[in-house]
Amino acid sequence: MAHPVEEGSGAPSFRPLWRLMPYLWPARRPDLRWRVVWSIVFLMLGIIVTTVSQQFLGAAVDAFGTTPQSAALWVVIALVAAYAMSRVLMQAFAQLRDGVFAKVQYHAMREVAVETFAHIHTLSMRFHLERKTGGLSRVIERGTRGIDNILSFALFSVFPIIFQVLIYAGLLLWTFNIWVALTAIAMVAAYSWFTVAVTRWRIAFRREMNQSDTDANTKAVDSLLNFETVKYFNNEKHETRRYDVSMEKYSNASIQSQTSLSILNTGQAAIMALGQGVVLILAAMMVKSGEVKLGQFVAANLIVIQLYQPLNLLGTVYREITQGLVDMEAMFRLLNQPREVQDKPGAKPLVVSGGEIRFDNVVFAYDPERIVLKGISFTVPAGKTVAIVGPSGAGKSTISRILYRFYDIKSGQVTIDSQDIRDVTQESLRSVIGIVPQDTVLFNDTVKYNIAYGRIGANEADIKEAARLAQIDKFIVELPLGYEAMVGERGLKLSGGEKQRVAIARTILKNPPILLLDEATSALDTGTEREIQSALNIVSQNRTSLVIAHRLSTVVDADEILVLDHGQIIERGRHSELLAQNGHYASMWNKQREAAAAREKLKEVENDPDVAPGVARAAPV
Repeated sequence: MAHPVEEGSGAPSFRPLWRLMPYLWPARRPDLRWRVVWSIVFLMLGIIVTTVSQQFLGAAVDAFGTTPQSAALWVVIALVAAYAMSRVLMQAFAQLRDGVFAKVQYHAMREVAVETFAHIHTLSMRFHLERKTGGLSRVIERGTRGIDNILSFALFSVFPIIFQVLIYAGLLLWTFNIWVALTAIAMVAAYSWFTVAVTRWRIAFRREMNQSDTDANTKAVDSLLNFETVKYFNNEKHETRRYDVSMEKYSNASIQSQTSLSILNTGQAAIMALGQGVVLILAAMMVKSGEVKLGQFVAANLIVIQLYQPLNLLGTVYREITQGLVDMEAMFRLLNQPREVQDKPGAKPLVVSGGEIRFDNVVFAYDPERIVLKGISFTVPAGKTVAIVGPSGAGKSTISRILYRFYDIKSGQVTIDSQDIRDVTQESLRSVIGIVPQDTVLFNDTVKYNIAYGRIGANEADIKEAARLAQIDKFIVELPLGYEAMVGERGLKLSGGEKQRVAIARTILKNPPILLLDEATSALDTGTEREIQSALNIVSQNRTSLVIAHRLSTVVDADEILVLDHGQIIERGRHSELLAQNGHYASMWNKQREAAAAREKLKEVENDPDVAPGVARAAPV
C-alpha cells in the first residue's frame, strides 16, 4: 500500500480540478453559486473596461491633429479623464470580483480541509500505525494552500488571459491588418509554449522540495515529541544531523528551482521584447504609408503592453497552478484512501441489554503470513469479569483491538449480546465500551478537558464527581490552576499514576456498560498499582469487564482467567483452580511472587541503617 503522503511523478494530473468543482459550485448553497456568477460578471466588466481604456489614449493623441486648436485641449482633457476613470473602474471591478468571490474560496478551502480531517479519523488502525504525523499534517496544510492557489489563479488569471488575447488580437486586426494580429498571436503562442515547457521541467524540483519539506517536518515533530528519549541517550546532535540532511535536500531543490526560474524569466523577456518590436515596426510602417494615424500607433503600443501584462503572469500562474495541483494531488490521495473497516450498508446501532461478550472460534492475522489469534473462543457473561493473561506477544492486546473493531477478523465471530459487531455501526459499538489503556495519552489541554473527553458536553459537577471516584480530585485541587491546569504534550506534566487516574475518571464519566482494562497498571510501581487498582474496582462494579493483565496479582478476583500463549488459550479457570493445575499460570504466578519478594527484600535492606551501602547494592532484584 502506497503511503498517502508520497508525491507523484511526472506532470501533474488535472483530475483534482474536477474534484474541486463540487466545492466551487456547491449544490446546496445557491448563495455561493450567485457569488461565482457575479465574480465572473465583474471579471468580464473589468476586461472590457481595460480594453476600451487603450482607445481613449490613442484618440487623445489623434485629437491634436483632427480637432480645431481651440477645442483640442478640452477634447484631450476629456479623453485623458475618460482613460483615468476607466483605470479606476478596472481596479474597482477587480476588487469587487475578489471581495464577492472570497466567501466561495474560503468555503471551499474549509470544506475540503474539514472533509480530509474527518476522513482521516475514519481510516483504520493499520493506516494510523503506519502514518507519520508530521508528514500528514504537512500534506493537509499544503493541500489547503494549493486549493487557494488554484481558485485564485485558475479562475481569475487563466480565463482572463485567454479572453484578453482574443480581444486584443481582434483589435490589432481591426485597427491594422492580419499580419500585425498574426505576429502578436505568434508571439503569444511562443511565449506560452516556452513558459509551459520550462515550468514542466521545474515541477520536478517542486516535488523534491515537497518531499524534503515533509521529511524534515516529520523528523522535527517526531524528535520534539520524543525529546525526553533524545536526552536520555544524549542524541541531540544526532537528531540535528538527521534534520539537517532533510533541510539540505530541501535547500538544494530550492536552489535548482530558483536557477530554473531565472532561465524562465530571461526567455520570457526575450520573447516579449521581440514580439513587441516586430508589432511596432509593422505599425510604424503603416503610419508612414498613411494607412493609420499616429494615435493608433500609440494605441498599438499600449495594446501590446496590455497584452503582455497578463502573459507576464503566465509563468507565475502556470507555476502556481501546477504547484497547487501537486499539493492537492497528495491531499486528494489521502482523501481517496480506502477505509479498511467499514459499516455494512444498513448497519443498525448496537443495543446493549446486559453486555455479554462472546468470541467464537476467532482467527485473526495482521499479515497473511503471521496468524496472531488461532481459533479463540470465550465468553464474558454480563456483569462479570474475565481476565486474559500471558507472555508478551501472545495476542492479548489484539483482542482489545478486535473488540473495538479496529480490525476485522479473518474468520469466526465476535458478538455483544448476540449481535455480531460487524453488523452494527462502529459508532454505537465504541460508545458502549470504556477503556483504560496501558499507556494513557492525554491531549495538550486542561485536566478538565481531558476528563470531559469521556463525555463531550458533561457539566462541571459530573466531571468533579468522576475525578473523586477515580481518586484524583485531591491532586487536581492542589494544582495552581486546579481543573484548568494544562497537562502538557501527551500529558507529560503528569506522572504515570496521575495519567491513569485521569483515564479512569474519563471512563467513569463515559459510564459504559462494558469495560476494557488493557494492562492498565503494568507500567506502574507496586504502591501506585494498589491505589489505581482500588479505583479500577470502583469503575468495574456492575459492568461487564475484560481485563488484559501482565501482573497476575491484579486479576486474582476475576470470575475467570484465560491464559493465552502463541495465539491460543492454553488454560482457563479461577485463580485457585489454575494454581491447583500447576501449569503455565502457576509457573507465571510463582515467578512473579519470587520477583516481588526479591523487591521487598531489597527495599528492607536499603532501609536498614545497619547494612552497608555496598551490601544494599548487591541485594537481589
